[in-house]
Amino acid sequence: MHPDMVKEFRYRGRTLEELQGMSMEELMNILPSRIRRTLRHGLGEERLNLLREMKAAKDGSSGQIKTHLRDMVILPNMVGLTIHVFNGKEFLPVEIKPEMIGHYLGEYAIPNKPVKHGTPGIGASRSSLYVPLK
Repeated sequence: MHPDMVKEFRYRGRTLEELQGMSMEELMNILPSRIRRTLRHGLGEERLNLLREMKAAKDGSSGQIKTHLRDMVILPNMVGLTIHVFNGKEFLPVEIKPEMIGHYLGEYAIPNKPVKHGTPGIGASRSSLYVPLK
């Protein structure tokens, strides 16, 4: 591929503009079954409030969007926003990109840190008795 060519985003053969122009029913037909089931059960009041907040942020009237809704499905109209998702300790900023459509917000705010093992402390095991202190 030529370096000047930028690969256009497509989700199941549709461009981002086409996805944003679709109704919720049309969109549900192309989403995976697990996401379709979540949307078919209906978006509760909390999720509808979050969508209203996002719409206000796109218009430029709102500040930071913070949410605890880790199980909110990422929809095409959210692309371009930065949403701060709670991971159990703090709100992590998640910048919504087109490739994230059809996933959950919680997938991008990891709740646990990877373990980084240090040297064993004194009394950790029998072998650590012979580790010099200096």
